[in-house]
Amino acid sequence: MTTQGVTVHKTLIVTGAGSGLGAAIAQAAAVAGWRVGVLDLDGNAARDVAKRIGNESVALQADIAQETSVQEALEQFAQATSSAAPDALVCNAGIVRFGPLLDAALEDFRAVVDVNLTGTFITARAVARRMIAAEQPGSIVTVTSMNGVAPGPNSGAYGSTKAAVALLTQQMALEWGPFGIRANAIAPGLINAGMSEPIYADDQIRARRESSVPLRRLGAAEEVAAAALFLLSDAASYISGTELLVDGGVTMSVIASLPRPQSVDSVGDDLAGQPTNAVDLERDQ
Repeated sequence: MTTQGVTVHKTLIVTGAGSGLGAAIAQAAAVAGWRVGVLDLDGNAARDVAKRIGNESVALQADIAQETSVQEALEQFAQATSSAAPDALVCNAGIVRFGPLLDAALEDFRAVVDVNLTGTFITARAVARRMIAAEQPGSIVTVTSMNGVAPGPNSGAYGSTKAAVALLTQQMALEWGPFGIRANAIAPGLINAGMSEPIYADDQIRARRESSVPLRRLGAAEEVAAAALFLLSDAASYISGTELLVDGGVTMSVIASLPRPQSVDSVGDDLAGQPTNAVDLERDQ
């Protein structure tokens, strides 16, 4: 199957696809020609998305933190698509429990680990085993976060799990690469979708956050979906083990927010021979 000059696979499962980024990824994939397994803990939400995106999409209800539940969903998808294994997987499902670490309830911390990290492992391994058994190469994309690259306050276990998923993805790429399975991660930044929507309902907060992004705007769910589809496609056939930031440059722009004298932004030495650029200042210290 070819879409806009790029060969794509036939079948794809997206976890957490009943809403937010997962639904956007499933939608974009269906438009691009994939037959999508819309997997979500909320079966009604999964059915609504599958019906909306069409292209013979299949609604799957499963708790990704439970291995038996995942296996049952994969078997349902295999029967619906007459395929031993999906060609690709997007591990998008995740939860967050906000609050300072000092006050975090242990059950909340464990719940986030169970879904975000353990659930990603359970689902990815189950799909990889099917790919390997069928001698079928494939592609896996995990959804991490800018909070896994740079921690945010009062985010509980969320950032820790996303950083762990990034490393887990690298390990999957290393161990499963010999079987023809690529594994990559995308790390969304300030995206006006999914769990972040309540934050941007406050116009002042939204404006302040937009001003902190080098591109001076929030990202859209469709832009995250486009990054996922690129990594899944044959256009990324030699990319494995990478984490792609989809954040408008905000994660790497921390120095831009720090105060600095204008003198260090000039180039060369002044007439008195005093250093005026950052390189010379560092050299003289």
